Amino acid sequence: MQNDNGFFTKNTCWWLAVVLLSVPQTVISGGLDSLNSFFNGLETLQADFEQRVLDDQRSVIQESTGKVWIQRPGLFRWNYQTPYVQQIVADGSRLWVYDEDLEQVTVKPMKDVLSATPAMLLSGEQPLDEVFLIKELPTQNEFAYVLLTPRDTESTVEKIKIAFSGGTLGGMEVIDNFGNRSYFSFSNLSRNPGIKADRFRFQPPPGADVIGETD
Repeated sequence: MQNDNGFFTKNTCWWLAVVLLSVPQTVISGGLDSLNSFFNGLETLQADFEQRVLDDQRSVIQESTGKVWIQRPGLFRWNYQTPYVQQIVADGSRLWVYDEDLEQVTVKPMKDVLSATPAMLLSGEQPLDEVFLIKELPTQNEFAYVLLTPRDTESTVEKIKIAFSGGTLGGMEVIDNFGNRSYFSFSNLSRNPGIKADRFRFQPPPGADVIGETD
């Protein structure tokens, strides 16, 4: 099923993170420095990801794997490979969501897509401090954390926790207004690789139903 933001199919939550560890009470510097260091000079990113979605009762409702490509600002592709094949592509002007099983494509103008999401966060459509309130959290077991709270009070995202390890992105935990939690962990992460431009283009497959304006 797809939600009003065009990010969900088959109960797959689009909050693009690692299962974050419990946080101690003493604040140790590191999260903000790691955040700034990671995003400064970031132009492209490529990685494999695993996603786990838990409901408000902490029951796992979805486990997914796939690949992500990002080019800042504003371009990304998330290819879900399991348990369902799904593609989510931002081409700079539109967001395309393709569900292979349903043979359905949903397209929306980028301006109509909420900015306070992990995809938008990583793709750098807007400066982080314009979209989020940023707070450094305590560190534990060599992980540095920051907490991002959307400035937009109408955002369906309540908060995002980002974990950094060794100066690179470890994962994200995203909590929405319904109490659902999505955890993303990243592997084989490559910073600033060369990515072909057609990676961020999407052409609806023949015979697929297209919902939304394509012109």
